[in-house]
Amino acid sequence: MSNAPNIVLVHGGFVDGSGWQGVYDALKADGYNVAIVQNPTLSLEGDVAATRRVIDDQPGPVTLVGHSYGGAVITEAGNHEKVRALAYITAFAPDKGESVGTLIADPPPGAPVPPILPPNHGFLFLDRDKFAESFAGDLPRAQAEFMAASQVPWGLEALNGPVSQPAWRIKPAWYLVAGEDRMIPPPAQRAMAERIGAKTVEVPGSSHSVYVSQPAAVADLIKQAARG
Repeated sequence: MSNAPNIVLVHGGFVDGSGWQGVYDALKADGYNVAIVQNPTLSLEGDVAATRRVIDDQPGPVTLVGHSYGGAVITEAGNHEKVRALAYITAFAPDKGESVGTLIADPPPGAPVPPILPPNHGFLFLDRDKFAESFAGDLPRAQAEFMAASQVPWGLEALNGPVSQPAWRIKPAWYLVAGEDRMIPPPAQRAMAERIGAKTVEVPGSSHSVYVSQPAAVADLIKQAARG
């Protein structure tokens, strides 16, 4: 496996890395070397450091993949010298000085508003009763309810951490748009993909949890990025 392409997967807020299993399985079946970051999601700086440690451990060039808030993480961590390409999976792609917080501060009229509860001791959660509809609309109800019950606290410092050096300005990017996303509106995804010059694929009917519900489509986009 030493000559296999290296993929590093970065999860977003409210979840952990276990949601990547379907994508992991699909990539491994095609001979890719896959590592999954378990971000603390306490601060952007801390998550970038955690991601860089995983990149350090890879035996060669890396395709770096981020879902949702993980897009902000890879935008900064992607400056690592081993990273050759970036893949955004219905993810935020901030520019210099931007954070996820600034990107969601002024939603367009009529856009769905994620059911984020007021901060609790510096951490954010989604309303469990609205989690399935907003985050996982194309997953079985029982699976969405489990994800809602097993949420990971998302720190305000992660939400509001600004990007200092966006890697997409110097490295090629790919973007997967989830066609029925109710966390990051598809028009916002398309605008970010266009801004970063990404090669873009749209998966109709998919929710914010497209990386869980449609792992084959997500793996296909990652393989495109890895092939360059």
